[in-house]
Amino acid sequence: MEVLFPDIRPYVNHTLAVDPPHVLHIEECGNPDGLPVVFVHGGPGSGCEDYHRRFFDPDIYRIILFDQRGSGKSTPHAELEGNTSQALVADMEAIREHLKIDKWVLFGGSWGSTLSLLYAETHPDKVLGLILRGIFLCRKKEIDWFYQAGASRLFPDLWQDFLKPIPEDERHDMVPAFYKRLTGDDELARMSAAKAWSIWEGRTATLKHSKSVVDHFGNPHTALSLARIECHYFMNNAFLDDNQLLRDAHKLKDIPGYIIHGRYDVVCPIESAWDLHQVWPEAEFTIVPDAGHAASEPGIIHALVRAVRKLSYELKK
Repeated sequence: MEVLFPDIRPYVNHTLAVDPPHVLHIEECGNPDGLPVVFVHGGPGSGCEDYHRRFFDPDIYRIILFDQRGSGKSTPHAELEGNTSQALVADMEAIREHLKIDKWVLFGGSWGSTLSLLYAETHPDKVLGLILRGIFLCRKKEIDWFYQAGASRLFPDLWQDFLKPIPEDERHDMVPAFYKRLTGDDELARMSAAKAWSIWEGRTATLKHSKSVVDHFGNPHTALSLARIECHYFMNNAFLDDNQLLRDAHKLKDIPGYIIHGRYDVVCPIESAWDLHQVWPEAEFTIVPDAGHAASEPGIIHALVRAVRKLSYELKK
């Protein structure tokens, strides 16, 4: 059974100013001369965590982590201005060029899989490989499943807490109702909505309840950026055309790829991973039989670390 590598600290941190007012936080760890890999975090809006460094062998990989616009240590926190999918792809290109990297591996889960796919379909010539988990294609049916009707039927008790900030007469359209509060001037209502939104995701992300995951999602700093930025993206169809990521998946056929998905993923149901594999059959598809959505679940860790090892061997050939 594969496990995470030991704890590791960055050997350098960078700040990179992109479109005003955004300034990105970037860190590097592992082998400065190693195989470049960029960790693309979820959300959008969640930011990186320390354990995200530990999926990669630090002797083999040059590990790059960055907090996307408005997330983590990037500033301004929870900022929506200029925060679009296309801007994030441009930010990744700016990071690659700033770090003088020719091509790199993309490693992303949940929204990180969305952004990795969009980047790879935009710049296939800059991608050595793709390792994707918890596939999220940002289709309306996926957003409706988790925020309107679907997951609510599996977790009716937890759903009640998600509903609390929203009056009954607005519950027929939950995303706009949350957006109204998350972007409003009432600070208490804004934080109440942010925590309800974020904790709903944290509570449902794992097959078995994980206090550490819920605590992370419930942290006010994380909750505010996650809820505001996610809701902003979902109000705007993630700034994508309908079915865009599947439509353009033919551009991935020459890129080594791994698709990893938990069988009992409630946040991003496995149908999306299946649909992606149908248009990208060259990728290795792994269904983890005893896992939900979170990257921290043992079966998901095993599959991801295994894929990271396999890809490094493949790229050395």
